[in-house]
Amino acid sequence: MHEVVLQSPNLNAMSTATMSALREELRRAGGAPLLLRGEGRAFSAGLDLQEVLSLEGQAQIDFLTLLEELVLDLFTYPGPTVAWVNGHAIAGGCILALACDHRVATHHPQVKIGLSEVAIGVAFPPAPLAVVRSRIPAPHVDEAVLSARLYSPSEALARGIVDALADDEGARARAALDTLAALPAEAYAQAKASLRGEVAAAARAARPAFLAGGLRFWSDPALRQRIAARLGKPSS
Repeated sequence: MHEVVLQSPNLNAMSTATMSALREELRRAGGAPLLLRGEGRAFSAGLDLQEVLSLEGQAQIDFLTLLEELVLDLFTYPGPTVAWVNGHAIAGGCILALACDHRVATHHPQVKIGLSEVAIGVAFPPAPLAVVRSRIPAPHVDEAVLSARLYSPSEALARGIVDALADDEGARARAALDTLAALPAEAYAQAKASLRGEVAAAARAARPAFLAGGLRFWSDPALRQRIAARLGKPSS
């Protein structure tokens, strides 16, 4: 088992450095069974909004491209992947969990899990949206995306955003990974590629159109004002 720990300031927020390090961890894992969890009281609270606030032009394109490729690396990782959602999993953090094959969340009712992108005013890049569409059951995907609600773990379980709840320290998640790891590795990788390869290819093909049109949401001065307000900073 290869265990990867999301660890960064601000509830394991996903900065350029954090996302690059996670991609390198996935490469080093080499298809071995993989457990993804967060350090401390969060899985990941999403993108590093302080960095998002600072981005312009090519730096913004590079950041979103890195996010896209990270999500697809995890979604198409050939070995079994299990997310131990040990705390808040919000926006990009929730998408990382969804990209895993199986998701076990803490039962703690104060934990929040969900997709808050619409609430903050950004457009979903193609890869995260493809993962959301693929992994959340059809009866619930519209609500999860369009309402931008943050669910308790039990509410997330009822909507198929997570697969199980546990009150342990990851034992159930590790047991689920052991079960998947016992399957023939080559057959698992082939079946996973058949299920997800076309989804990933379509997401990559949609990226140029997103960068040509959807990128304006990420450059909108109103978005910067909303982010600044969340961070308690004066907007420029």
